[in-house]
Amino acid sequence: MTSMSRTNLVQFLLLGTIWGTSYTFIKAALEGLSPTQLVLARLGLGLVFLIAILMLWSIGLPKMGRVWGHLAVASALGMVIPFLLLGYGEQRTSAAMAGMLIAVLPLATLAAVTLFLPTEKVSRRKLYGFLIGFAGVALIVAPWQGDPGELTGQLAVIGAACSYAAQTVYIRKFLVPHGLSPVAQAAGQVIMALVLQTVTLPAFGWSTPSFSWPVVVSVLLLGVFGTGAAYVLYFRLITDLGAATASSVNYLVPVVGAVASTTLLGDSITWNMLTGVLTVMAGLAIAEGRLSRPKPAPAPAPVEKAACADG
Repeated sequence: MTSMSRTNLVQFLLLGTIWGTSYTFIKAALEGLSPTQLVLARLGLGLVFLIAILMLWSIGLPKMGRVWGHLAVASALGMVIPFLLLGYGEQRTSAAMAGMLIAVLPLATLAAVTLFLPTEKVSRRKLYGFLIGFAGVALIVAPWQGDPGELTGQLAVIGAACSYAAQTVYIRKFLVPHGLSPVAQAAGQVIMALVLQTVTLPAFGWSTPSFSWPVVVSVLLLGVFGTGAAYVLYFRLITDLGAATASSVNYLVPVVGAVASTTLLGDSITWNMLTGVLTVMAGLAIAEGRLSRPKPAPAPAPVEKAACADG
């Protein structure tokens, strides 16, 4: 794993905090908006924030060409699809559950990296880690004790995590080589996501939104920080540290999400959720070889003493 600088560590912790609290704000925003309306609102606010940063720092958008096609695919995988799935999922399950389930993202990212990046090989250790991690997901969901509606919401959150993982690998493979500024990359993806969401809007219908203070504040926080600032931080971490390391920010997400949802929404955390998250993290640690004993460094060759002239 690439080592972090102090700046990267601050960015890592800030991103984990922003994304960890997002599930609480999504739940609150859905009290007045449909998932489609929430996606449009956060994308629009995120774009306003990013354009202001582009102007302030005198950064231009990417030039027209093939890169915009890659931006469109990345925006679909990392914004449109998962935002809609999270909105749908949190209508049917708790914010605490959504935050816990997103812990599968680093594992899903490692699986995607192994499958689609030729430098990564499937080993027995990785296979064991993946199996343990997926057993942890089953523990979190606990399908034997939930109703079918809640299970559907949980599966939607898992689908969002897998979509995020696909975006991470896609960015690393197709966008990082273009050398785009993280701000320009984030702005380009939000633009394409807004276009895609607007084009598909008729398929989702429209209902009259209801605005209360919790809804308005939640949407503002999700747009400015969860969509604008967070993606600048994320793309910077992918560029600096790589896809797998950047996605491990989701170690923090369940912890921050649990604190936020229990404090602000009164959600409950069950034993199987905690056990499942720990199992997922153990599986990821095994898959990444974090639990292996480091090989001892070879002993240095003995240094011969120089002959003494007056011996």
